Amino acid sequence: MLKLQPKLDGVPQVAESGATSTEDSQLDAIIVQIGQFGRFQITNYLLLCLPIICNAFYSISYIFTASNVAHRCNITQCDSSDSSYSAPFLNFTTPQSRGAWDQCQHYALSSEIETASAACNESNFNQSELISCEAGFKMVEDERTIASEFGIFCGDQWKLSMVGTVNNIGQFVGIPLGGYLADRYGRKSLLVIGGILSAFAGLARSHAPNYYSFLGLEFLDMAVGSTLFPTAFLMALELVGPKHRVVAATSITLTYGLAEAALGYLADFIRDWRVLLRVLYTPALLHLIFICLLPESVRWLLSQSKELDAMNILRKVARVNRKSLSEQQLTELMRSNRQLVAKSSATGGHYSLRQIVHALGWRIAQCCFVWFTHTFIALGLSLNSSELKGSKFENFSMMGFMQLPGSLLATVIMHRIGRRWALTSCMTSCTLFLLAVPALQEAYPVTSSVLYFMAKMTSTGSFVILYFFTSEIFPTNCRNSLLSFCSMVGRFGSMLAPQTPLLIPYYTYAPHFLFALFGFVCACLTLYFPETTNKALPTTLEEARSLDRSMPKPLATKSAV
Repeated sequence: MLKLQPKLDGVPQVAESGATSTEDSQLDAIIVQIGQFGRFQITNYLLLCLPIICNAFYSISYIFTASNVAHRCNITQCDSSDSSYSAPFLNFTTPQSRGAWDQCQHYALSSEIETASAACNESNFNQSELISCEAGFKMVEDERTIASEFGIFCGDQWKLSMVGTVNNIGQFVGIPLGGYLADRYGRKSLLVIGGILSAFAGLARSHAPNYYSFLGLEFLDMAVGSTLFPTAFLMALELVGPKHRVVAATSITLTYGLAEAALGYLADFIRDWRVLLRVLYTPALLHLIFICLLPESVRWLLSQSKELDAMNILRKVARVNRKSLSEQQLTELMRSNRQLVAKSSATGGHYSLRQIVHALGWRIAQCCFVWFTHTFIALGLSLNSSELKGSKFENFSMMGFMQLPGSLLATVIMHRIGRRWALTSCMTSCTLFLLAVPALQEAYPVTSSVLYFMAKMTSTGSFVILYFFTSEIFPTNCRNSLLSFCSMVGRFGSMLAPQTPLLIPYYTYAPHFLFALFGFVCACLTLYFPETTNKALPTTLEEARSLDRSMPKPLATKSAV
């Protein structure tokens, strides 16, 4: 049975359970009979593209709504109300920084010149003395973000980075809360309520009167909206047969990457942050149609003893897919499900926290660091793509497109060379690409940008492998909780990533070297993980520990990955 873990940076987590229950086996057999990926599942998948695309937009839209706008000091002696960002007098009034006009300083007037009577002449400015902006700023006219509207410049630019951090704190809170609510009240209900609340939060943010109201609504938006992807992903796969689940999971991952790429083009076309938010969030109101069109999760209905509702959905699937379904099979499924629910109250077979830490403490610590590094690098690369040569919108879209070959690459190599070496190879490649970017930037700027995009591709591939890999190194009874714990600790990496652009004024390539440092340590640490390819998923703590040693061939009674 496929189980979904919390989503991070657009990549789903899929694990195959080694101990498949009788109810799951019977349900899978029914799905095979009524169509593993027929017209009903395709329609279901197309509907669920809405929350997947919305989540891709909302989780990273702050890169455009809260981005810095090119600005310079307003020169009182030269600027007028209708002067533009670029002007000839800047050559003797404003220094250049990293190929652009300095954003926060300008040349001081010569000491013998009175400010009130100074003319806009080169001789009146002392190019050996710099002073900070005192008369406001001139900005690029064709782009409006919260920076230009709320006056967030120079020493206050940390406020722009804080938006990304608060966004990820909202996801940190929302993902586990959404998982609990989805288990308690149903997947469909959470999608409808989460989608509508996210739409309201986003539309309200487009009317934010000041920075702090914008920041609060950013948190609220992700606290309710971060649940959309994992819930939709799970629902999209639950009625897909075992033969097509990997393909379906990959398709959903690619959909997320394409949505991120589309965001870059939308932001390029709509340069006003308020209008952009309204365009992005209004479609989320369409989640209301799920009330009539989207079926509830069959597996959730069975877990809640709502067998009649589950049976009706399965009959509808068979009818739409033009397949036959035996009532005897449905009766047997209902009987076995009632037996399973009756036994679910038993708590035997679970390990204590002390036992888990004693047996797998080092592995859990490794996993947490690797997750932290992956989220830190993956999000950091996207955020810092605006510093590349060329349009920041096109660069961001390219980062989204690079997730497609990255996901496909990971799927291929982890089955050919094993999980551990595939993970190490991808992260090592990402590290080398990042180190090569500053080395080639001056002489070969195009090649340098290509290497940066390659770093994003390999980091995405590494992330996909990590999802599969970490789902195979923990025992069944605590697999979900440990994977959730590692992914939640990893979320601190995505909270830290938005702060990395603040290092650029000190050294242009500081984020590159920081990502490379963490990537190198992560690649080395990954070598200490056990190899899990072609081995049975561990059921007990002892089996999980034995993965570090030469493990015997998988037992016939266990499901190998």
